[in-house]
Formats: sequence, structure tokens, C-alpha cells
Amino acid sequence: MSSVTELSLDLSNIPLIALNVNVRKKLGLFLNPRNTVAADWMSIAEIMGFSYLEIKNYEDSQNPTRKILEDWQARCPDAKVGKLLSILEEADRKDVVEDLRDLIEEDCRKYHNWQKEPPLQVPEVDSPSVPRTPERSRITLEDDPDGGMPELFDAFICYCQSDFTFVNEMIQQLEQTEHKLKLCVFDRDVLPGSCVWTITSELIEKRCKRMVVVISDNYLDSDACDFQTKFALSLCPVYTLPINVFIGARSKRLIPVVYKSMKKPFPSILRFLTVCDYTRPCTQAWFWVRLAKALSLP
Repeated sequence: MSSVTELSLDLSNIPLIALNVNVRKKLGLFLNPRNTVAADWMSIAEIMGFSYLEIKNYEDSQNPTRKILEDWQARCPDAKVGKLLSILEEADRKDVVEDLRDLIEEDCRKYHNWQKEPPLQVPEVDSPSVPRTPERSRITLEDDPDGGMPELFDAFICYCQSDFTFVNEMIQQLEQTEHKLKLCVFDRDVLPGSCVWTITSELIEKRCKRMVVVISDNYLDSDACDFQTKFALSLCPVYTLPINVFIGARSKRLIPVVYKSMKKPFPSILRFLTVCDYTRPCTQAWFWVRLAKALSLP
């Protein structure tokens, strides 16, 4: 029987986001049923490092396999496809690896090819009339495969890769607590293989009530972050004057967040907005509650 090392593509650096909803559903079909002979989702969760109490709480979920994959992905930097397959083999579930091998490789190959594409030039953003394509109907993990109700979010998180550790903390504080917010995190929630700018504009304009902008020195050098911020502001009919920038940000409820000290100047396009500042010790105690309430407003 094939092992992880025999798969034709190196999966050790492919993030779990590469696995689409179809593969995740099939994993659930294998692992959700309680099994006295073969390892089920509880064994997988234990190998992943979940505690006894966490595993007991997952028993109430309709799809515990999906939940442990989501939470493992959110809190573990080592949550890669190759690591997941190694865990399945360690649990003696090589049958799952074998049966899903082709689907997993196909998803990972799409993600790998998407990552190799040269970056597109960021277009000028004058209005929200970015071209739409049919691909927008299925762009996130939980979108209805049959084209039904699209997945919706409380907030789109605008961030650069170097700030992902803080984004992970944001996921834990806002999604996995009593706040139970639903965040759109591009590297976690978006299916690979489609135009980045088309997907981003669709998510910001149609799928997310708010937008959180994680400001850092690296943010100022990111073309993707620049595009996302300007597009969110462009949802106001005109935003050439400071007052209109403010109105546009309010209509989309754009919330800047600073989590560490900066050497570069704060972006001038956001200077009229109230900042949620994590760097001030006197406000850290209620930082997450304050941000959660801002994201929960109608």
C-alpha cells in the first residue's frame, strides 16, 4: 500500500487550505463514524495534540472531522497536507490515504501551480466595478458545491504573510471563544486556482460585513494589502477627499488594527479612522472584546 513518501508531489509544504470541501467531506465519511476496530476522528485529534476535554466537546459536532481540521489548521503552523497524511498513517488509516490519494494530489497540484503563477499587477481602483467571472460562485471551502447559498463572513482579514501569527491569535480569540465570529482568512478559507483579485473583490464586497486591516511595516510593502484596502474604500461612490474616505470606511466598517510597534509612518489613507491598538498595555485587557463588539454590530 502506498505511503505518503510515494505520492508524486511533495506535500510537506502544502498548507491544509489546499484541500477543498469535497476532500474534507470524504475524510468525514471515513473518520466521523465511531469505530471499535479502526482509528476514527478521536484518534486523529489525539495525535494532533487536542486535549481530552477538547475532544469531548467535539462529540457534539455534526461533523467532528471538519471541526478538528479547521481548529488544527488555525492553531498549528505545522498543519500541512503532508503532516495530515502522516498522522493518518500513524493512526493506521492508510486506507484513507490510498482511497483519497488522487483527489488529494489533484487539490495540492492546483494549489502548487497557483502559487507558482507570477503575481498580477495591482490594478487602479476607482470604483467597485471589478470584472466578475463565473468562478465567484464557488470560491471558499464551505460554498455550496451545487451553487446554492454562498458562504458569508463577519469580517475579511487583510494581512500580509509575515503577520500570520497574530492572525492565528485573532482566529482563536474571535472564532473559538464565546464571540463565535466567522472570519474570512484568505490562506485558510479560499479555494486555490482562481484569479486572486477577482476573488478578493467578491469577498470584500459581497461576502463580508466588515474588514479588519492588520497594519504593520510589512503591510505597507504588500501589493495585495494595498489593493484590498483601496478596494474596500472604493465601495464609497467617491473617496478622493478625506471625509469621503471616512464615509467609505464606515459603509464597509473598515477597522485598522496595530499589534506591534512600527518604524514606518501609519498609512495616510487610514489616518481618519479609529485604530484598535494592541501595542498599548493599558488597553490590551479589553482589546479583543472591543474588536469583537465592533465586528458584531449590524
